[in-house]
Amino acid sequence: MRALHFDGREVRVRDLEPPEARPGWARLSVRLAGVCNTDLELVKGYMGFRGVLGHEFVGVVEEGPPEWEGRRVVGEINFACGSCETCARGLSRHCPTRTVMGIQAADGAFAQSLLVPTENLHAVPDAVADERAVFTEPLAAAFEILEQVEVEAGTECLVLGDGKLGLLVAQVLDRAGARVCTVGRHPEKLAILARRGIETVLADDWSPRPTQLVVEATGSAEGFAAAVAATRPRGTLVLKSTVAEHPGVDLAPLVIHEIQVVGSRCGPFEPALRALAEGSVETDALISDRVALERGSKALERAQAPGALKVLLETC
Repeated sequence: MRALHFDGREVRVRDLEPPEARPGWARLSVRLAGVCNTDLELVKGYMGFRGVLGHEFVGVVEEGPPEWEGRRVVGEINFACGSCETCARGLSRHCPTRTVMGIQAADGAFAQSLLVPTENLHAVPDAVADERAVFTEPLAAAFEILEQVEVEAGTECLVLGDGKLGLLVAQVLDRAGARVCTVGRHPEKLAILARRGIETVLADDWSPRPTQLVVEATGSAEGFAAAVAATRPRGTLVLKSTVAEHPGVDLAPLVIHEIQVVGSRCGPFEPALRALAEGSVETDALISDRVALERGSKALERAQAPGALKVLLETC
């Protein structure tokens, strides 16, 4: 099979042996995969990853349990042991021996074939096109905030960052009834939210004011300080960015202002798929380009270009 592989120095398309299905797992034919900011950070050294990149995908089960074969699916990215104390507590995403698709010791979705535990699979509704289904994983990460933090009608929320995840987070919070303002650097990206009635502000025009709930989704090391400064005393700061850089952090404001900090990562697929089926979250406008797998390294370059949003890899 063809796959986009990172060896620690170079990203290139290689011929690799396709994965072999085994009990409890399914082999998928990948149809579309999405480039995430995490993928860009991995090639800068984040997590020390080596292997096939990619964790956002939609595909079809080629080999596995009969009830799954031929079905169009998406899949959760954490591969847990299922038998430790953490897994028994329902926290398989945090299994201490887990591998993570395309991020930690498991090959990812920038390939023609992919191996996924069957318990991680979710069937894609017929009403959801591939171009929308590929957003399931990042949209689930946005819905995770609602699992972690109480968001009521009228809750004042600030989203820092107008990248792919920031735009999804803003829509999920707005959908939950919050009063959302998103700060970003790209008028054309913020316009996607403005068309849905969500307040937006360009970073150069933004004057921080204390806000009850702040979501940091800038994808930059500098975003943390700005997010802390914007969180009101006893407010909540949700961190979404994962970056290779290790910035210096001043913890004093968190203590002085008694700010609750919530790390937020993967999330529930069910509400994400429902929202995609309902069309209650805009994803089509978030697609900047589609690139063939054979030009995979160019897809990463395109994804990190100024103003780019989601770049999709066509793997078949």
